[in-house]
Amino acid sequence: MSAFPDLTAAQWSVLVIAAVFVGIAKTALPGLATLSVALFAAVLPARESTAVMVPLLIAGDLYAIWMYRHDVDWRTLGRLAPAILVGLGTGALVLWRIDDAGMKRMIGIILLLLTATTLQMMRRRERHGSDENAGTTRAFSRSPVARWVYGSLGGFTTMVANAGGPPMTMYLIASGFDVMRFMGTQACFFFVVNVMKVPFQVGLSLTSARSLGLDAVLLPPLVAGALVGGLVIRRMSTRVFDVLVIALTIASSAFLLV
Repeated sequence: MSAFPDLTAAQWSVLVIAAVFVGIAKTALPGLATLSVALFAAVLPARESTAVMVPLLIAGDLYAIWMYRHDVDWRTLGRLAPAILVGLGTGALVLWRIDDAGMKRMIGIILLLLTATTLQMMRRRERHGSDENAGTTRAFSRSPVARWVYGSLGGFTTMVANAGGPPMTMYLIASGFDVMRFMGTQACFFFVVNVMKVPFQVGLSLTSARSLGLDAVLLPPLVAGALVGGLVIRRMSTRVFDVLVIALTIASSAFLLV
């Protein structure tokens, strides 16, 4: 830690907690990832925090892919791929045009509106019988409009602020995914998009020896968080999982507005 003399003990504590949250997010509670984004941005300059987080996110993705390797819905990922690519490209362009504060506020507002829309749709489904719920869920997951709205926002927000979790969380929950299929599909999605972000970050000179040094220090707490998440997820019902994920999504989205 002496290699980073400008960081205080309190700042290191925040970064360690954020790294633990990333590990838990990748294996149990996805909403914690956006909260980690906010914690990193509270300690480091926004652009540097993005550069530090991407390798940590990729490490967490690899652990989650191994853990949920039998629970991936490849068909859903294939349908979302074009919209995600458009969102990633748009996000890369926006990085050149908007300052950090404006970017965070914009993403926070978008995510809160998206969450509210999804909750309203889920509430409407609960008023009907199980057969109609199943039909509505299938129709949503196959809807081109839903795929383009949620997929492009997922790519966009993950590019500009490592905050792609909420759009994908809302899409997968609204599509009726159970806990394991949710986690496996999300793990593969984020691994692919996080790897795709690396060339953009290098091209924008965001990655540095300092950012990689911080990653090396923060990797052990991330692994610890991933192990904790692996224990928690096995004891969690789908209903409890949905409630916790939605609550964390709302909290983390609101945090971006502060």
